[in-house]
Amino acid sequence: MNSSLITLILIFIALLVIHFIYIIVSKIQKNQDYSVIGLRIKTWWGMFFIFCLATLFNPIVSLLSLMVLTFFALKEYFSMIRSRKADRRLFLWAYLAIPIQFYWIYIGWYGMFIVFIPIYVFLLLPLPRLINKGTGGFLRSVSSTQWGLMLMVFGLSHLAYFPFATAQYGGRLVLFLVLLTQLNDVVHYVASMYIGKRKIVPTSNASLTWEGFACAFVVTAVTSYFVAPVLTPLGANFGLVTGMLISLSGFFGSLTVSVLKRDLLIGEDQKVDNEKQSYLSRIDSLTYTAPVFFHVVRYVMDFM
Repeated sequence: MNSSLITLILIFIALLVIHFIYIIVSKIQKNQDYSVIGLRIKTWWGMFFIFCLATLFNPIVSLLSLMVLTFFALKEYFSMIRSRKADRRLFLWAYLAIPIQFYWIYIGWYGMFIVFIPIYVFLLLPLPRLINKGTGGFLRSVSSTQWGLMLMVFGLSHLAYFPFATAQYGGRLVLFLVLLTQLNDVVHYVASMYIGKRKIVPTSNASLTWEGFACAFVVTAVTSYFVAPVLTPLGANFGLVTGMLISLSGFFGSLTVSVLKRDLLIGEDQKVDNEKQSYLSRIDSLTYTAPVFFHVVRYVMDFM
């Protein structure tokens, strides 16, 4: 039995145990809202499935799975924008950028992968909005679309590049990143629920507190220190550093997406409440942690 299969079995058992504990605790403490944790666990199962595809089958399968993930993330983001008929062509161009971005990953063209959306798409994206569509609402529609592409497509697409940048360690690095990102979010939420008093930005996300941030930072960094040498080719000390970076970037990712959603849904309180349980809320932190972790590992380690 190879090491990858053993890793998959151990992770599967761990997820089962965590899911079982969540079910028991949520039934015992009915006065506490554990819905956010339940959503995170569902995300873990989904990413575990993608990791299985990347490890046991062809990496192209995981590439397509992650491409679908970015599509639905962008679609959900666009659903929050107060769009007009003139914006439909703009959204279409944004959707067409997804398969092109993932094609650069497939052929391993890192140079184009890294500049395609931040430069070429940003420069060309306003064209369908300008031609025969007038200037009313131009800045809001174009800038909000560009933000969606940066976070939901460019940021998340880094997850798909790991298996192509290093076939030997790519799947494990993705799993390591996802587990630590979700762990950071869950610890932050639970700590804020029980001991959190000082809210960071109460107007956009009341569940983010300084106490939760401190607990999540310590737990994520320490966990990374011990898990990195086992699950990845990273050493313990470098694992500690990456754990701190993942915690910080995950916090900023969650905060940024929360502020974006609050701004886009001003005056629509019912939609705001629904978005708290949305698919986008499960992967908000990954929009920041994926590119940060990818580039730190790529520029420090020689196997990428």
